[in-house]
Amino acid sequence: MTKTMIKGVLKTWKEDRGFGFISPDDGGKDIFIHISALKGMSRRPMTGDIIYYQVAKDNRGKFKAVNASIEGVQILEDKSAVHRRPHKTVTLIVFALIAIAAAVVALNLTP
Repeated sequence: MTKTMIKGVLKTWKEDRGFGFISPDDGGKDIFIHISALKGMSRRPMTGDIIYYQVAKDNRGKFKAVNASIEGVQILEDKSAVHRRPHKTVTLIVFALIAIAAAVVALNLTP
């Protein structure tokens, strides 16, 4: 994967399928982009958008855009990171409550 960001124009976008192709500013072949490469964008991409991206190979050996962003579009907080932490906290609280309940039951059952 390239570590430097590349700039290009979203040449085509198929909203119903969630993918399109970027025409790199430096020329060369168009690059495939999937909606999953644009995580955290405040809106969906539109044809003509300026896209900054990195390039990686997919599992079939074809190049694709990754870690992409749309110029001038706000990046929202990564929701996946926000939801993971509370989920772990809730799980720990549930286990703690179960342990406390088991201890209370055990104490009440002893003669």
